[in-house]
Amino acid sequence: MDFISNWLSDYNLNSTVHKYLSTIITILFIAMICIIANFITKKIVIRIITHIVNNNKYQWDNMLLDRKVFHKLSHFVPAIIIYNFSTTFDYFKDLIEKGAITYLIIVGLLVLNSLLNAINDIYQTYEISKTRPMKGYIQVVKIIVITLGIIVVIANLIGESPVILLSGIGALSAVLMLVFKDSLLGLVAGIQLSSNDMVRVGDWIQMPKYGADGDVIDISLNTVQVQNWDKTITMIPSYALISDSFINWRGMQTSGGRRIKRSLFIDKNSISFCTDEMIEKFKSIHYLSEYILNRESEIAEYNTKNGINRSNPVNGRALTNIGVFRVYVNYYLQKHSGINQEMTLMVRQLAPTEHGLPLEIYAFSNDVRWAVYESVQADIFDHLFAVAPEFGLRLFQSPSGNDLRTMLDEPRVDGERGH
Repeated sequence: MDFISNWLSDYNLNSTVHKYLSTIITILFIAMICIIANFITKKIVIRIITHIVNNNKYQWDNMLLDRKVFHKLSHFVPAIIIYNFSTTFDYFKDLIEKGAITYLIIVGLLVLNSLLNAINDIYQTYEISKTRPMKGYIQVVKIIVITLGIIVVIANLIGESPVILLSGIGALSAVLMLVFKDSLLGLVAGIQLSSNDMVRVGDWIQMPKYGADGDVIDISLNTVQVQNWDKTITMIPSYALISDSFINWRGMQTSGGRRIKRSLFIDKNSISFCTDEMIEKFKSIHYLSEYILNRESEIAEYNTKNGINRSNPVNGRALTNIGVFRVYVNYYLQKHSGINQEMTLMVRQLAPTEHGLPLEIYAFSNDVRWAVYESVQADIFDHLFAVAPEFGLRLFQSPSGNDLRTMLDEPRVDGERGH
C-alpha cells in the first residue's frame, strides 16, 4: 500500500482520489496475485499430480483424484494470500482475517468430506466391505467434523474461544438428541447390523411392511436401500431392521439350493387298488419297472405266508395307484438334473382337505438363480400334471363355468325331468 501510495503521489492527485485509487490498485494487485497463484495451482500443480496418479500402480490415489481432494486443496492458496495481505488494510484487517479464516475452515471441511468419501471408496474395493460396511461410520464422522467446524466458524466470527461454545452445548444436548434422533438410532442399528452380520450389500431381503423385496444396494447411517425386482428403490430406516422382522435369503443363496415346496391335489375318488392291467402297464415305465417287480414279489410272499384270501382286495397287502405314483415322483426327482441331491428330497402326503389329497413335493433346485429355479420347478410340475392320468389319478380343481356349462349340455336320460 505504501509503495503504491508513494507512486501515485508523483501525479499530484487529490487526497481523496489518491486514497481510493491506491486502495483499488492494491485490491486489484492482490486479486491478480490470487488469480496467478490459482492458475499455477490448478493448471500446473494439479496436472502434474494427476499425471503421477494416473501413471502409477496404486489405485487408492485414483479414488482421491475422483473425489477431487487435490482440486479442493487448491482453494487454500488464494485464501492464504488474502490472509497474509490483510495487514495492508489497517481498518479492515480484522474483518479480512476473519473472512479468510472462515473461508479456510469451510474449504477444510469440504476437503475432509471428499477425503472421507475417498476412504469409503477405497474400503469398498476390499471384500470385507460387503460384510462390514463402514459408510454409516463415515457419516457419523462427517456429522462430528461438520458440527465442530460450524462451532469453530462461529467462534472465529464472534471472536470467542471455541471452548466457550462447546461448554454451552451441554445445555443444548436435549435439542441435539432430538435433531439427530434418526442419526443416533441409525448409528446404533448400524453397529448391531454389522456386528451380528444381519445384512450385507448384495443380500436379497424381504420386508413386506415397507414393500421391500429385492437386493440391498446400499447401507448408510440412516437408511438401507433395497432395489426391488421391478427396479424400484425402497428406503428402509436402518433401525427398522433391528426393531422389525425381515427375511434375508442369503442362507439360501450360499447353500447352493433353493427350496421347491408345492403340492398336487389328487381327487380322492380316483384313488384305487392297482388292477393287473395297471401293474403290467407300470412295469413298462422306466423308473418303476424294477420297483414293481420287487414290490409285487414282496406282496405275494407276504400274502402267501399269511394265508391271505385275495378274492377280496380288502384282504392283505396290495399296490395302490397313489402309492405307485408317489414312488414314481420320488424316482423322477432323484434323476432330475435340476434337483440338488445333497439336500432334503421327499414326496409326502398331507392331511386331506376339501380340495383333495395333497401330494407335496419337497426338494431343492441346484441353481439359486430365480429364472433357472422357476424353470426347473415348472418343468417338474408340467411333467407331473401330464403323467398323473397315466396312473388313473385325477387332479382336483374347483369347477369352472365351462364345467357347469358342459354338465348342463349333457343329454338327459329318458324319463329325467329338468328343473
